[in-house]
Amino acid sequence: MLFRRRERTTHIERARLWVWPRVSWRRSTLYYVKRILRLSATPYAIAAGCAVGAFISFTPFIGFHIVSSIALAWLIRGNLIAAAIGTSVGNPLTFPLIWASTYRLGYAILSGEPVVEPPPIGHHFLERSIENLSPIVKTMSVGSLPLGFLAGLVVYAIVYKSVAAYQANRRKRLHGRRVAHRPPAKNSVHSQA
Repeated sequence: MLFRRRERTTHIERARLWVWPRVSWRRSTLYYVKRILRLSATPYAIAAGCAVGAFISFTPFIGFHIVSSIALAWLIRGNLIAAAIGTSVGNPLTFPLIWASTYRLGYAILSGEPVVEPPPIGHHFLERSIENLSPIVKTMSVGSLPLGFLAGLVVYAIVYKSVAAYQANRRKRLHGRRVAHRPPAKNSVHSQA
């Protein structure tokens, strides 16, 4: 095959690359930034999509982040690709911080409810896993709303200004190229008789 690896990567190697990129985090981040800047949509649509992705990445429903962000971006007329890219705010490095902060804030908001002790690990945990996890998920869900909203506002402001500046600079460069490659206008002199 043309673009296939010579040696297949193992599952452990794929997991390692997902957590720690081969090249660097800086290069991976720049790739996502350039992908967002080069999307062809209005600055509002791109910024709204990224903000929705950042908001959804704070929720504890990990398997549904991309689907949820795309659905919500569609409702508010945001860019769907930007929404999927925006979910990268939640990644293996940030999830522990996000989960701890959403749980603590959710617990502070729901302070009138009894303390939720972490469920014991063992055979009883597996038998009653839904009952054990539902209070934790509820607490994290409540805490994720204000934190996700705040993250969405910050992401929206940064992305909107960046995309608007990038698109204005790009239009200016393209206009300069058109003017430079435009053939000179012919001035015809009409003689009066």
